[in-house]
Amino acid sequence: MTPSEIITKPISGEMKNFEAYFRNSMKSPVPLLDIILNYLIRRKGKQMRPMIVFLSAKLNGGINNTTFVAASLIELLHTATLVHDDVVDETNERRGFFSIRALWKSKIAVLVGDYLLSKGLLLAIDNNETELLRIVSVAVREMSEGELLQIEKSRKLNISEPEYFEIIRKKTATLIASCAASGAKSAGAAVHIIEIMRLFGEYTGIAFQIKDDIFDYQKKGLIGKPTGNDIKEKKITLPLIYALENATDKERKRILKLISARQKDQGKIDEIIDFVNVKKGLEYAASKMDNYRQKAIEMLDQFENCEAKNSLIELVNYTTTRNM
Repeated sequence: MTPSEIITKPISGEMKNFEAYFRNSMKSPVPLLDIILNYLIRRKGKQMRPMIVFLSAKLNGGINNTTFVAASLIELLHTATLVHDDVVDETNERRGFFSIRALWKSKIAVLVGDYLLSKGLLLAIDNNETELLRIVSVAVREMSEGELLQIEKSRKLNISEPEYFEIIRKKTATLIASCAASGAKSAGAAVHIIEIMRLFGEYTGIAFQIKDDIFDYQKKGLIGKPTGNDIKEKKITLPLIYALENATDKERKRILKLISARQKDQGKIDEIIDFVNVKKGLEYAASKMDNYRQKAIEMLDQFENCEAKNSLIELVNYTTTRNM
């Protein structure tokens, strides 16, 4: 069995039903929009976020219609942010396929993202799920704040380690935290349990993002994206932060000068990657990632052993060992 099959085993039936539910939640009478939405659905990813919603609900009492609403709301939001991100980053590919921006241009892509966001909001309102809406709205706010904080720091190239963790908590981890919290909420869990699940999701999300940031400095490009992509975009992540903090003034000035030029020269990008490796930035980042992996798993200690708990632990471990 693949890691994904192991993780989804306790919720395989629900995930299959979710596909039809999610497709229905996106429907539009506008022909162009329907074509674009079908294109998005056919190229969906691993659906890690709905998995977390369903597993969290299963762990905390059981899956019901509210769980499907929560999973769809979050997946609509997540898809909207990806479409908008491709416009902001001027990206032509997403998961190996042309992005909406590349095929239908930026104006249509922005409108499609807005449509998906509105469909998610209406789904929650139509089902009287105001608390789910609150949980997810907090995530939307924090994701925007995280993106803007990263842009600000990328311009000044002065990001510290605490600021890095605040950025990835908001940019990535907050949405995964809302998945775990929404799943527990849908199952009727107590407030303190919802908070425990939220923290589980937050720690998992932070570990997930650190793993992504480590990939960017691995020369073989295991995940298929260009090695040094973050460097080209002037994004300073944990491996580089640690390396810079342990460099001489001369080394630090040299590396920051290379990054500030928004590097396209592969030779100079390789120089930055070699610098990070020599300064053991990857080892440091990996140790931090493992700390958050362990913190996430510890949040589940109070729950009795069951298939849902085992799947969540498997999911956390997979986020830190995956090759893509």
